[in-house]
Amino acid sequence: MMLIPAHHFRNIERKPEYLQPEKCVPPPHPSAVGTMWFIRDGCGIACAIVTWFLVLYAEFVVLFVMLIPSRDYVYSIINGIVFNLLAFLALASHCRAMLTDPGAVPKGNATKEFIESLQLKPGQVVYKCPKCCSIKPDRAHHCSVCKRCIRKMDHHCPWVNNCVGENNQKYFVLFTMYIALISLHALIMVGFHFLHCFEEDWTKCSSFSPPTTVILLILLCFEGLLFLIFTSVMFGTQVHSICTDETGIERLKRKHQPRQHTGSWESVKQTFGGDFSLNWFNPFSGPCHPEPLRDRDWVRQVASLSDTDNTETTTEEQSEEGKYKDSVEVIDE
Repeated sequence: MMLIPAHHFRNIERKPEYLQPEKCVPPPHPSAVGTMWFIRDGCGIACAIVTWFLVLYAEFVVLFVMLIPSRDYVYSIINGIVFNLLAFLALASHCRAMLTDPGAVPKGNATKEFIESLQLKPGQVVYKCPKCCSIKPDRAHHCSVCKRCIRKMDHHCPWVNNCVGENNQKYFVLFTMYIALISLHALIMVGFHFLHCFEEDWTKCSSFSPPTTVILLILLCFEGLLFLIFTSVMFGTQVHSICTDETGIERLKRKHQPRQHTGSWESVKQTFGGDFSLNWFNPFSGPCHPEPLRDRDWVRQVASLSDTDNTETTTEEQSEEGKYKDSVEVIDE
């Protein structure tokens, strides 16, 4: 149960009419099609297509410019297997990160009946998101692109066209790790290929003409260097967030909303799916499934108020006590 800072208390509405039940209809029943999750965002879809195109371009250059024309068959086979395996794992992680529900809160559950069923006690409040009409549990934040509140939302990533949240953070971490590895692998192979071609005739180094070969290799080198830096930084940031049990949004709000942190190792195990094993690196193995939200998970505890806030609240409670005994306390966030 999270302690709410006192300054939020000024936004509390005690009238049940505030819930606007006519606007907050009960959430729809789950679709029979399945649990497929896909965000229809033009920018995100374009970024996801570009991601796949760049990986496939690297595949083309590595295979048809460097490995297949090589006379060292052992070198070509080993590097071909390693590069293709890492590329497959990277694209599989990308698909899982993009098509997995990141932890969306049920939409439209901020109804009068549902909040009254929580039976709030004195000093307890619930957070209502006015954008998606949902009750926000602890550590949930609204995403303007997904148009949903996401549990443990770290950020919205256009490259995977999805939020990075409680259920898909593992896949995003694996995606950044495998992209960084294939970028490093490609840069090493480009370096060896240039050294080999300088020592021999360029016409024997590739099936393409020397100018075309040089252009393709330079483009791959630029792509590999750019994505190695970018994904390495993202990987380190995500690992740090998991170990500290603090998302990017929570890090920005740390001064205003202090909270207790769980042990770093427990957070890592929850994210990657149990004790350390090879499944940690498997994009087809999911994280530990969180328990279904219970009534107490929707409720938060108000922190101690200052003297001024106490005066304001007491006056309000005295004036409303007789008329709204069954009212609820909702914070519009």
